[in-house]
Amino acid sequence: MAGRPRKEIDQQQFENLCHIQCTLEEIAHWFQCSDQLIRNWCRKTYNEDFLTVYKKYSDGGKMSLRRMQFRLAEKNAAMAIWLGKQYLGQRDTFEVTHEGLDKVADLMKALDKESDVK
Repeated sequence: MAGRPRKEIDQQQFENLCHIQCTLEEIAHWFQCSDQLIRNWCRKTYNEDFLTVYKKYSDGGKMSLRRMQFRLAEKNAAMAIWLGKQYLGQRDTFEVTHEGLDKVADLMKALDKESDVK
């Protein structure tokens, strides 16, 4: 008996899928195989488990995305503001004053006095 034909997984395609943050399930779906086959293939091909291999190649995708965001920030104020908040700890600040509260308190006192008179 010959058995099932061996499933070929293209290493470059696998690394590219990790690079764009595909999940294990999505990668298995792409290659039309099981999650376990991908795990076993990683162990055989890289001598490491799937998560270790995935982290290595998905980090490259994160770096590419970050690079694109920084380039976009040169032309897009919203992106520059967002990156400032994420990386530089910048925040929107609002000044709160008590002027309005003082006016409300004065109005409440006047209403109390008026209701005492009646």
